[in-house]
Amino acid sequence: MSTALQTLVETSDLHTNFYTFEGVVRALNGVSIVVNRGETYGLVGESGCGKSVTVRSLMRIVQPPGRIDSGRIVLFLNERDRSRGIEILQRTETYMQSIRGSDISMIFQEPGAALNPVLSVLDQVGESYRLHRMEQMITETLAGLEGERTAMHRNSPRRAVRRLQAALLKAERRGLQRWAALVGRIDNELYLLEDRQDVEALARKESLNRGRDRARPRSGLASIARRVPLLRRYRRPINATIRRHVVELLRSLGIPNPENVVRRYPHELSGGMQQRIVIAIALACHPTLLIADEPTSNLDVTIQAQIVELIKDLKRTTISSVLFITHDLGLVAEVCDRVTVMYAGDVSETATVRELFRGPLHPYTAGLLASVPKVDQREELSMIPGAVPNLIRPPEGCRFHPRCPKRMEICEIQKPPTVEHSRGHWVACHLYPGRGNA
Repeated sequence: MSTALQTLVETSDLHTNFYTFEGVVRALNGVSIVVNRGETYGLVGESGCGKSVTVRSLMRIVQPPGRIDSGRIVLFLNERDRSRGIEILQRTETYMQSIRGSDISMIFQEPGAALNPVLSVLDQVGESYRLHRMEQMITETLAGLEGERTAMHRNSPRRAVRRLQAALLKAERRGLQRWAALVGRIDNELYLLEDRQDVEALARKESLNRGRDRARPRSGLASIARRVPLLRRYRRPINATIRRHVVELLRSLGIPNPENVVRRYPHELSGGMQQRIVIAIALACHPTLLIADEPTSNLDVTIQAQIVELIKDLKRTTISSVLFITHDLGLVAEVCDRVTVMYAGDVSETATVRELFRGPLHPYTAGLLASVPKVDQREELSMIPGAVPNLIRPPEGCRFHPRCPKRMEICEIQKPPTVEHSRGHWVACHLYPGRGNA
């Protein structure tokens, strides 16, 4: 299912389980998806089918008692070498923190829960700049300080203050540059050792991962200044630079009066405004992949339309790829290029949106499409009988077989392989036998 030259992220045979007192919830049962550069990819299915668990596994933010037990998640972030990617399940949490919010960002389903109630909008959106773009913020601040210093009188005390601020900021920037160079060398060596599993390579990878976890930006003079109450004020101009970027970002997202909004707290904002703030946090560092986990849920229809149009505009201007999660097939038809239908932790079908709507292959996909109301609908809406199974004790074989109108004896015994029925159209169903290629 992979197209190596275009692939941005690929999961293979991903199993994620939740270990509860009642039993093991087998949330993902060998999920394999491929998201290409430049496309909007949809994940669709009923509530509880594993859509959100899939993207949380991809971001490695599955919380206990959940755990990724097996499978592969590969990111192709290196434009210079597209032959193989980075296996993120082999990387440390420190590495994941460096790419979350920078290379991959996520719009969470509930903006009210995603935002911190005790931090202002400026603090929450600005955090991305502090974590991932601090060197750029310092460089821009230094340029502003130099302009101010040049305009001041030669004997002005403020000129001396600006000179001290510039010296401390330059020291901090040098520390960041040394740290970035060290981390870059470690990541490059880990990348070269990615496929080696011999004892020597494994020991070296463990040593490199420990070194990366311990690495911290060290700026000498600036580190000392940050411990002195009077001198630590040298960083105030950075705050002004970050504030300017946050205000510009909010304005670009169509938020009125952003200068006032940055001072507000989440409880002072409407639901639609909170969703735009969550989008701003995700977009602050121009991620390569934006994951949108039902970004229009719990919003009224007009706000939903605005959010969808906003994401489509951002896809054209800012983001390389979008992974869109929803249970709304109409929304999939409007915004997505390709789509994967999930059921009870399994991938049922993957195809282009046009192909899927024109000729669904899996009985579950056909049932979903038949349940969508039509403009000229006269008869009762079709429905899929039954309910999503309990994933602590899922059905044997195909998990959809208890609800399937076309089930066969083999469906109750054996999980169907994923086969390519036509070019780019994959289906996991015993109605379409062939050589499996998950």
